[in-house]
Amino acid sequence: MRAPHRLLAGRRAKAQLQPATRRSNFLVLICRALFAGCAALLPASAFADGIPLSGQIGFQEAATPVQLEIELFHNWVLLPVITAICLFVLGLLVYVVLRFNEKANPVPRRTTHHPVLEIGWTVVPVMILIAIAIPSFRLLTEQLIVPEADLTLKVTGKQWYWTYNYPADQGGGFEFDSVMIPPSELKPGDIRMLSVDNEAVVPVGKVVRLQVTAADVLHGFAIPSFGVRIDAVPGRLNESWFKAEREGIYYGQCAKLCGKDHSGMPIAIRVVSEEVYRTWLAEAKKKFASADGSQPRYAANAARTAQLP
Repeated sequence: MRAPHRLLAGRRAKAQLQPATRRSNFLVLICRALFAGCAALLPASAFADGIPLSGQIGFQEAATPVQLEIELFHNWVLLPVITAICLFVLGLLVYVVLRFNEKANPVPRRTTHHPVLEIGWTVVPVMILIAIAIPSFRLLTEQLIVPEADLTLKVTGKQWYWTYNYPADQGGGFEFDSVMIPPSELKPGDIRMLSVDNEAVVPVGKVVRLQVTAADVLHGFAIPSFGVRIDAVPGRLNESWFKAEREGIYYGQCAKLCGKDHSGMPIAIRVVSEEVYRTWLAEAKKKFASADGSQPRYAANAARTAQLP
């Protein structure tokens, strides 16, 4: 039995944590409400698929609440802090140049220690890092803790393409390879270096658990619009998740230097309605039923990969 003073201390600690937890949850709700409101107000044409645009200097259009929170953290925490630091350092340099040059200050001071200044330039950066760390840790926690999933998608990185596996207990029981379409085979509507022969398909508004691994060397599974970037390590199963709130095709690429065709293993995930997803699932089970991992299928993929630039 726990001592009364320990029970009391535990209750006090819990009472102190509850307001912070409520504030954190409240901020998450605000971010998600803002995301939903923006998506509802803007026309469908305002949203491009998850691809990089010519001349783009910012983030790709967010398609998940997590990516929206990443953008808010960058734009409203990191960017103001680094801007203020840069301006302060620039002003300090200008002041030092004007105030302590040889003409304005011919006799230099002999001061070697200044306790207040030394404490200040140690404590202030620490406080800045703490201010950045608090929202950063909350965001990292949300990214790493996978909520209850509606669908599990296993992804395996290979040289140089991706293999997607849909588990049998969730209506799947099949897997397929996704290989980049060579430039010579592109059709109207395809995107050079991003379009693939077989896209992964997921339903909109559902939590998708990603299980990512690799068969040969290190790869990196990254989709900017989803806020997903996770290492694919041989012999290890890493997990991440996303919940796409908007239909469309979202692209990513391998984020590791994995070999000569590293640039030729894009990621393409199509987000569709639940009805379309069920139809696709039934068709995919038939389409990939004979794809049991036999040598001809992998030999064909290897031959196509060899044509990539």
